[in-house]
Amino acid sequence: MRPPRIRKPAPPPALASNLDVWLIGRSAQVRPTAADRLLRSLSMSANHNRLWIGVGAGLMLCGNRPMRRAGARGLLACAVASGIANGIAKPVFPRRRPPDESVPFVRRLVRPPVSSSFPSGHAASAAAFATGVALESPAAAAAIAPVALAVGYSRVHIGVHWPSDVVAGGLLGSAIALATHRWWAVRADEPALLGRAEEVDPVRHGHGLLLVTNPLAGSGNGAPASAQLRAGLPAAQIVQIDPERDLGVQLDARLRGTDVTALGVSGGDGTVSSVAEVAVRCGVPLAVFADGTLNHFARDAGVDAAEQTLAALEHGTVVRVDAAEVRFDDDGARIFVNTASLGGYPDFVRLRERWQPRLGKWPAAGIAMIRVLLGAQPLHTVIDRVPTAIWMLFVGNGRYHPADQVPMARPELHRGTLDVRYLRADVRFSRTRLVWAALTGTLGSSATYVHREVPRLAVHVTENPVSLATDGEVDLRGSDFVFASRPSALALFRPPEE
Repeated sequence: MRPPRIRKPAPPPALASNLDVWLIGRSAQVRPTAADRLLRSLSMSANHNRLWIGVGAGLMLCGNRPMRRAGARGLLACAVASGIANGIAKPVFPRRRPPDESVPFVRRLVRPPVSSSFPSGHAASAAAFATGVALESPAAAAAIAPVALAVGYSRVHIGVHWPSDVVAGGLLGSAIALATHRWWAVRADEPALLGRAEEVDPVRHGHGLLLVTNPLAGSGNGAPASAQLRAGLPAAQIVQIDPERDLGVQLDARLRGTDVTALGVSGGDGTVSSVAEVAVRCGVPLAVFADGTLNHFARDAGVDAAEQTLAALEHGTVVRVDAAEVRFDDDGARIFVNTASLGGYPDFVRLRERWQPRLGKWPAAGIAMIRVLLGAQPLHTVIDRVPTAIWMLFVGNGRYHPADQVPMARPELHRGTLDVRYLRADVRFSRTRLVWAALTGTLGSSATYVHREVPRLAVHVTENPVSLATDGEVDLRGSDFVFASRPSALALFRPPEE
């Protein structure tokens, strides 16, 4: 009698390993539970990235500042990962999906996908979104990561992907999210390093404080802040800005012959800059209450919460902060605390801030830069005695980060340094090279990009006078500009470090 014939196991489908077959077989042996329906629904909710679009939109609309950035970065990484996985990798690496009978009938999709199995686009999108969120907000990522892992596993559980498809997709998505560093630096929410701490006379309950308020501040919710300040500073003199009159003249009249020992300001960056100029000129300390749209200076200086400044007033603690000054055409000067710019930079900032609420800061910045470059005309200048044609010039008070991308944060505000950056228009194919550098994240290595840190900068415009923007205000014109750092010129009320 012949021995029974032993049937050899069928070979795994093309490009699927024995380990893939074994793992999907082990998954198929799991007993049916209510989780089967949940995993199938979760997997389908991630079709066309609907799940991640909803989560990202929720973070951007309802979260705090880090969560808004996390939502924007997660969606950007997810979109790129999905495009590469589905549009490039799948056609290049064709692979059959697991056969229908590889998992129980109850788990299967009614209409399973027919595209290449490798890599998993769902896993790539899930990993990219979770990793992108983690770069900006680890707390949000802790809640999202289990969902992303469940989406990846669900593709094996319902029998539409081999495990190696999911692993490869996850690695691809995470790598793409990490690569967004090249285009969009992670902004540190830590305040900048400031100068030395000092003690001044306490300003208890607002005695001796002249508080300047701007009812047109960009936040649009100034009423609660004003009520908080009135309650915390009942003895302060409060002045509302008259937009029809020069602010310096308004404050000089109040400061002359009074017992004012400190200035306060409630408003956005433009208002803060104007009042800071008076504080530097008169040698009085400044209390900042952030009530604008972006509040760059208050955030960088670590005084973006009213409670911090109120506590510093009560204790009389200040820190020394650098300011910067620009002199123009030998007959005027302006103090600024954030940035000054010439050429297309004012237009770049205006477009970026218009699109930022919808697109996120980096996508808005990249599109704005390309838009400005495409329509800009070269500005012929002499920079520190060197003739140079430029597209735009940026001068920052203090050191900005990153050095090789669009400036995002300010880690130092105490070394007497100007952060100078300009885009050269006198390099062959400069416009094309700048657009390419903006798209590929290689601005720092481009011959068209110049970055310097100097205490002083002289710029002469050889053609007609041009507009100068300082701290978001474009109200000056000139041909000769001298920028200089004013180290420790501003005394800013701020609680001492623990």
